[in-house]
Amino acid sequence: MKEILDDLALYLDHIPGLVVIDMSGTIIYTNDQCANYFGTIKEEMLGKHVRNDVFPATKMIENLHIDEPEMVFYNSRMGIGISVHVPVFREKKRIGLLEYDVMQHSRQLYELSDGYRRFLDKELKNLKMDLSEIESLKYSINSIMGQSKAVLELKEDIISAAQSSSTVVITGETGTGKELVAHSIHNLSNRRDKKMVKVNASAFPETLVESEFFGYEEGSFTGASKNGKKGKFEQADGGTLFIDEINHMPLSMQPKLLRALQEKEIERIGGTDSVPVDVRIIAATNENLKELVAAGRFREDLYYRLNVMEILIPPLRQRNEDIAILIDSKIQELNYVLGKSVTGIHQDALKMLMGYKWPGNVRELNNVIERAMNYSKGPLLTIKDFNIIDLRDMELHSYAIGTEGKEDLISITRNEAEAGLIVSVLERFKGNKTKAADFLGISRPLLYQKIKRLGIKL
Repeated sequence: MKEILDDLALYLDHIPGLVVIDMSGTIIYTNDQCANYFGTIKEEMLGKHVRNDVFPATKMIENLHIDEPEMVFYNSRMGIGISVHVPVFREKKRIGLLEYDVMQHSRQLYELSDGYRRFLDKELKNLKMDLSEIESLKYSINSIMGQSKAVLELKEDIISAAQSSSTVVITGETGTGKELVAHSIHNLSNRRDKKMVKVNASAFPETLVESEFFGYEEGSFTGASKNGKKGKFEQADGGTLFIDEINHMPLSMQPKLLRALQEKEIERIGGTDSVPVDVRIIAATNENLKELVAAGRFREDLYYRLNVMEILIPPLRQRNEDIAILIDSKIQELNYVLGKSVTGIHQDALKMLMGYKWPGNVRELNNVIERAMNYSKGPLLTIKDFNIIDLRDMELHSYAIGTEGKEDLISITRNEAEAGLIVSVLERFKGNKTKAADFLGISRPLLYQKIKRLGIKL
């Protein structure tokens, strides 16, 4: 037993700056290391007040009532020190505070800072290498929300495309999620361990498109990088190249793209050697490429080379039944981002949104929901939350629920939306009808007529 106690004392003596005080601030235990730090012996420290008699800079007195360990900084004759304060309990009763040092002088802190900086530099390099993987992991086929027949067929098409290595053309209106579909194909394919590189065909002036796709050699043109630059084809080697808005590809660039697809090699600007590339092409367009071919805006041979597999993304108005699922998903996402606790959407507001044509598709729906949540004050999104932001521009249309009662439902919904909008605007301008009419873009007499017709009580 004595040997065990001796070992315990040995262990305690090796803890830097170990000291324990009772609730009055009196030192009841310390070790030789701590005493040496203060230039004394531990017997001289016992029974003394930690601040008044030993260490004026201590923060132990202020922390006597903490419930969990806490790190503290202090200044001493040796510079900046860092300690940990640990509350001491016996049978759930607080009896004092224990302190030990993490570091006792500035030199150790500087060494820690340098070591931490080196660690962060290393981690940053690793992070840069992993960014492309993170981007790929962000999207998957499960990110495509909906249970409609159109969405289920879309997912089947994605799976079929993923099993092939042929080029794919994704056609869909703005905001339907063409990039999401491209990521889904790549992440299900046998190229998923490689990069998916994205390039927007409309994002660069015509003079720079070629260098963006194929890269360039040193000194090939004024302003060229000293070491040259890899183009998107080389960056995507072994993986997938996603060409967004390919309908805006300049005609002068299209033959060079066709050659790269056919020969599976490219030439950098200013270079003399061909560079072999193993790249799968996924292209996206919000226009019908066949119609562009007929109009002379897109090469027919490139169209047929690209359009081996075609995926058509249905617009949101053709899968109305998915709107509720999309809204619930977006609400859950935004609750976390905005710090909200919205639980859902009121049935009247949902009916109203289902009656809108959504020319901007899912992207527009997401924006509308986000704006509404910023205005929302309750657990449910209501018509009022939407009115004040953009419903004055909404063109309601009939619901796909059959012919019987269709016109009544349209009228009821339109009137509810119009009344809610007018009430919201009047509240915003504190009942000032002149300002409200100006905001709504109508005359003051017309506003009075609407108030009367809709039975709005002020």
